[in-house]
Amino acid sequence: MRLFIDTHDQTKGTFPKGLTPEGFEGFYVGYEQACAEEGVIIIRTHVGYAEGRAFCLNMAPDAEAVRRAHEKAGLPFDSITEVSTASPTDSFFRRPAAE
Repeated sequence: MRLFIDTHDQTKGTFPKGLTPEGFEGFYVGYEQACAEEGVIIIRTHVGYAEGRAFCLNMAPDAEAVRRAHEKAGLPFDSITEVSTASPTDSFFRRPAAE
């Protein structure tokens, strides 16, 4: 399984205008179902309701599975990008040990 972030932006028509937290909850049920059918595991979704933007972090076998899940849920997206973690902890463990 690999990590993917997909993006949604109201200005590009990929985030519903005026979406509220309650509206998102109702929609999310269908998205969860579509992800389960495509072998996609939802890790976290970050939503900026006022800005009309969302960023979804998923684990999936490939980007195509993420695309199919979005298609089944009727959710357009701007991009799907494979990512890896790059926190200070990740970097620390790749550095050579100090002498």
